[in-house]
Amino acid sequence: MIHIIPKPTDTPTDNSTGMVQSELRRRGVPFINLDLASVDPFDLPVSGETIWACGIKQDGVQFELLKALELENHVINSPEAIAICASKVTTTAKIIRSGAPSPATCFTNSKEKVQKFLDAHGGKAVYKPVYGYDGNGIYLFTSADEIKEEPPYYVQEYVKNDRDYRIFVIDNTAVGAIKRESAHLTHNIHQGGCGQAVEIPTEMADAAEGAARAVGIDYCGVDLLPLEDGGYTVLEVNGTPNWHCMTAPIPKLLADYLIRQDKEGRK
Repeated sequence: MIHIIPKPTDTPTDNSTGMVQSELRRRGVPFINLDLASVDPFDLPVSGETIWACGIKQDGVQFELLKALELENHVINSPEAIAICASKVTTTAKIIRSGAPSPATCFTNSKEKVQKFLDAHGGKAVYKPVYGYDGNGIYLFTSADEIKEEPPYYVQEYVKNDRDYRIFVIDNTAVGAIKRESAHLTHNIHQGGCGQAVEIPTEMADAAEGAARAVGIDYCGVDLLPLEDGGYTVLEVNGTPNWHCMTAPIPKLLADYLIRQDKEGRK
């Protein structure tokens, strides 16, 4: 049976978990909700099952409980993949090693190194929290002295743009995409960006699928920036993504994937 850990941020009008559950019900596929907070990591409540974590709280406790569940179950997404996506440093390192496109990036404790990086990349760069989300704490800077946060510093070259793209990838296949636009640096929906569903050209699919393979994740949301030459560069990979504004049937596709994975695990 499929066990589902509901997303903590679900609301009656934005219920990611419920959308997928409705698709499972429509197919007559049984499932049960699993309260992650009630799990005893030393006496697991389930074994040999498929567990889908639609989302977890941003704390170390729930992540460790998910890791414990994986000792005896197939967890989607895996805790390792979620941890990789949570760290911009690890995500970027994997993307670069795989050959997928990425902006030039600097990670250091030294503001002197940040300034050298800044000087080498046109005098503008973007500061990002290593474990940030929803576009929070991201800003453009032109001098290392403008960074007020404590080290370490994760900074990327500034890629001029007026939009970005969120690509939903399942089983290493791009299945849906939106263009996000705003008047400021970050275009996240949570930062006031406007989303519109778009087709997925080959170059966009290649970049998103390459990033997903690099991370080694069941499904994800890959954020891309367009380049002047018509290509795309990968900003980050989201391990518990929303699918706001997408017209692709993401809940149906996710339900299909969970069913396949559950059947495969029982062969």
